Amino acid sequence: MRRRNVKLVQGLLLAIAALDSSYVLAQMDHGEMQMQGGSAPADARDPNAYSDGYTLTEGPYSQAGPRQLKLADEHRFWAVLGDRLEYQAGSDSTLFDLQGWYGTTYDRFVVKTEGDIADSRLQESETQLLWGHAISTYFDTQLGLRLDQYNEGKDRQWIAVGTQGLAPYWFELEMTAYLGEGGRTAFNLTSEYELLLTQRLVLQPRAELNLYGKDDRNNDIGSGLSDVSLGLRLRYEFSRQFAPYIGVEWTDSYGDTADYRRAAGADVSDTQFVAGVRFWF
Repeated sequence: MRRRNVKLVQGLLLAIAALDSSYVLAQMDHGEMQMQGGSAPADARDPNAYSDGYTLTEGPYSQAGPRQLKLADEHRFWAVLGDRLEYQAGSDSTLFDLQGWYGTTYDRFVVKTEGDIADSRLQESETQLLWGHAISTYFDTQLGLRLDQYNEGKDRQWIAVGTQGLAPYWFELEMTAYLGEGGRTAFNLTSEYELLLTQRLVLQPRAELNLYGKDDRNNDIGSGLSDVSLGLRLRYEFSRQFAPYIGVEWTDSYGDTADYRRAAGADVSDTQFVAGVRFWF
């Protein structure tokens, strides 16, 4: 019985204390309460200034001439990537596919070049001179010129407009449209993916297709879907910057392009075993 009475008294005391606190809070003048935030005091330190209010342009620590401190996206960098430099056994030729750029994170000058060398002569090549501008975190838009050179055929020049970047699920993607003389048009789509089998062994599928708006009899190119290439390369990265590889490349021609190749006695489709090296610096 005594324990029950003690617990009852303790409960009553707690209830009285709670009622007393509520009464005190109700009597407070809420007009005198100040919330966090508002204007900073007059003598507060400028959060955008250096210690003691000194800046890069005023005070004893200012430096003459152009601004010395720059952020990472203001610096200019350069890089060269050799995506494909390979020997193709079936045609006894060497293929190169190189890309380089110079500039900042947002704006850069880009050069792309690829071609075939056989019998110690450049058979054909494609060179693009582009200005690239970042339009999102993973994609750049590109604008410039494309120059086609043929050992047997007619050289072509194009205006190039496209985009390049990293698509969802880590697909490297290039899409470029071209406008040439006489109303000629073309479109190229290239995609690559890197599958890491180990930290050094990388399997790289690659796909490319080309479309043209008009027939080009001089260069044996037909309108519509001209050709498709599918490749699979397995490389070993001795370092991230140097990786020899082996692989296979399958190409096929369609429409008038296939007809031109048949008339010239060339194969419409072809399979090449390749060996090469991928590098960058």
